[in-house]
Amino acid sequence: MPPSASLPRPCLGFCLFNSSLLIFNSLLPTPFTFVRLSYHSGDWDAVDERMPSNLLHSLVQYTTVPVDQKEKVVALDSPELFRYPFCYLSGHRLVQFSEAEKKNFTQYVRNGGFVFVDDCNHDIDGLFARSFEEQMRVCFGAGALKKLPKTHPIYSQFFKFPDGPPPTGFELNGWGDDLVHDYLKGVETNGRLGVLYSNKDYGCEWDYDFRNKRFLAEDNTKFGVNILLYALTA
Repeated sequence: MPPSASLPRPCLGFCLFNSSLLIFNSLLPTPFTFVRLSYHSGDWDAVDERMPSNLLHSLVQYTTVPVDQKEKVVALDSPELFRYPFCYLSGHRLVQFSEAEKKNFTQYVRNGGFVFVDDCNHDIDGLFARSFEEQMRVCFGAGALKKLPKTHPIYSQFFKFPDGPPPTGFELNGWGDDLVHDYLKGVETNGRLGVLYSNKDYGCEWDYDFRNKRFLAEDNTKFGVNILLYALTA
């Protein structure tokens, strides 16, 4: 697919049944693939190895969206990126995109792609945070990365989060910058969110074997389901 074309998007619908919102798929050409972005700087592959399969399990558990059970790694500067509507980028260290990576990231988002970016340092003043936010300024202009209001559709896409983004155990235990971040940031293009940016370290929060969810009082991956469904339907 040429980078100038719109990204392929699943054809999804919603229905109400017994007062519960259910999602069904119609004519979905391929299963949903969880794509992790590799990039030349930083440590894109250092953490959260079990997180993708955990979120995919939740997508199967709560919806009927077909999924590819294996995570796929795609280079940010590869044209293959434009085959997928969702991708994930994370790390601890410096983020400094090459010219090809900047071009692909910008075009991907403007074409309708969705990038979920998670700072594993959970620190608004850390190296990853400062360098990634600078890359967003370069790609989309000063002020493009903005705080999302608690009324943003991503907080009600499937499960309801009226108080905004749920906290993580790392924040509550005082790790990182010792703050509970009550907001996420994002970049919007053409009236939709194309980049979702978190300093909350959801990747490590969800980095456990999906079979252990049964021991939790509340499934903490539900917000991850919202993120994936927003990426597929918005």
